[in-house]
Amino acid sequence: MEKEHQIFGIRAIIEAIQAGATVDKVYIQKEANSELMKDLMKVMKRGNINFSYVPIEKLNRLTPNNHQGAVATISPISFFDLESLIESVIENGKKPLFLILDQISDARNFGAIIRTAECTGVNGIIVQKAGSAPVNGDTVKTSAGAVFNIPICKVEHIKDAIFLLQASGIKTVAATEKTDQNIYDISLNEPVAIIMGSEDRGVNPSVLKIVDEKAKLPMFGTIGSLNVSVACGAFLYEAVRQRS
Repeated sequence: MEKEHQIFGIRAIIEAIQAGATVDKVYIQKEANSELMKDLMKVMKRGNINFSYVPIEKLNRLTPNNHQGAVATISPISFFDLESLIESVIENGKKPLFLILDQISDARNFGAIIRTAECTGVNGIIVQKAGSAPVNGDTVKTSAGAVFNIPICKVEHIKDAIFLLQASGIKTVAATEKTDQNIYDISLNEPVAIIMGSEDRGVNPSVLKIVDEKAKLPMFGTIGSLNVSVACGAFLYEAVRQRS
């Protein structure tokens, strides 16, 4: 974690959140329960800030400074409002192509996906606030700087984003092996949002219930799945092929 992308100390983190800083995640020392820590917890919950409890050894590795049991990561980018982004893309006469990441948690996978998305003309990437990989140094490096060139939206719930996209006339397509439909048999040459699932469980079952279509990649080997960033690239380049 780059030092310029972190804040340490309870009071400093509280002030950063209240000032509107883009706090990606806060790491809290296990069993810390001072009054000031309780104040931080209240501020984080009001701001719906992602946090996790960790041993003090992890905090000490993050910073040698007096962290008081709390270290926060700060995003190097600003996030976009999804509704405004959708309106802007449609008004510009573009055929929307959005990418939804359903709780992908590995920063390097996230960065690789951002890089491919930027190369394939994706109009915006949508992630959920809780459970998603942060935009940190690993993300920036793996994306080769593409993270600064493509709009990224953080939403409370993936399902709400899907409903908004659908209401805007944008078809939602989930990448999942739980279907008989091949990616090459569905239309991506229209306003569409492709949904990629997390590394361990794929697209959430509750999300699969509300998407417009589900599609899978053909698999011919003995291994039943691809790395999510590789699978995402295959889906996006099929969209490019159909739109060319």
